[in-house]
Amino acid sequence: MLLNRLLNLEEDESVFLSEESMQDLLDLPVTAEIMETGLDADGLIEISNLGIALHLSEPAPIWLLLTDKYSDRKILQDHMEKWKGLPGRKAEASEKEFLLALTEYFSVSLMQELLCEECQINGAPFFVEERIERLASLVGPRTPQGSSILEICCGSGMATQALLRLGHRPRSMDSDRCDLCQSLKSDLMDPQGCFVLDARLLPRFFAPQSFQIVMGFMVGLIDDFNWPLWRDILLKASSLAKERVLFTTYTQKEAELIAKALGGTGWKGEVIDHRDPSGIYDQWAYYGQKLA
Repeated sequence: MLLNRLLNLEEDESVFLSEESMQDLLDLPVTAEIMETGLDADGLIEISNLGIALHLSEPAPIWLLLTDKYSDRKILQDHMEKWKGLPGRKAEASEKEFLLALTEYFSVSLMQELLCEECQINGAPFFVEERIERLASLVGPRTPQGSSILEICCGSGMATQALLRLGHRPRSMDSDRCDLCQSLKSDLMDPQGCFVLDARLLPRFFAPQSFQIVMGFMVGLIDDFNWPLWRDILLKASSLAKERVLFTTYTQKEAELIAKALGGTGWKGEVIDHRDPSGIYDQWAYYGQKLA
């Protein structure tokens, strides 16, 4: 596990995060409770400006990782005094390495059903091979090799397979943890490369223009009622792109709505007619490039 390496721990040493999801890293419900009730810790690893890991011996030896890096509630600093006397050391990690380790931790916990009371998902997700091939032909010419890519609303990862086959290693996310879990259990997604989150919260974890390209496949369905929600999602996701965005939709109207919204925020793009006889997936697309 990346967390073990980051903390310079042996692979067989147990490391747990206090929180159960990336969204909880913003609100810190469990961390706040721990701060109030206290912990009988006997060791400490401090990760400079990112968090701390406390060693607990009872009921079994574990390391408990606490971080308020992504929260507006900076509650760790207020309690550091109580742990200053513990035997400990420091570990160094970049913000990118730290977030990657957290991503892997949550993905593995999801696969191991540590975050669910009962799993109702069985078997591999259903993929349409023709869709994957069509997406590869759409994405390939518009996505330089080596590009850093964020894929939003990835679902069970069908479209992600097109990116993987083209040799890309996207960071893929969705708000539905069951969809992601199904793909993770089927070895179709990389635990370090996917996470569960409301896309509107992405800027809390990533700085503007953190990725060269942001993509989303079959975003929507978008209608007049939910357009304000989708507009917020797409604008916040696009703010993380440095060079390009690509979003596919079911209808021309959806693609044109996206084009209009992004056109007012520094993007120049085109609506692409990508229809095929089946008329189901990715019939239209918006491809935009960042204005200088």
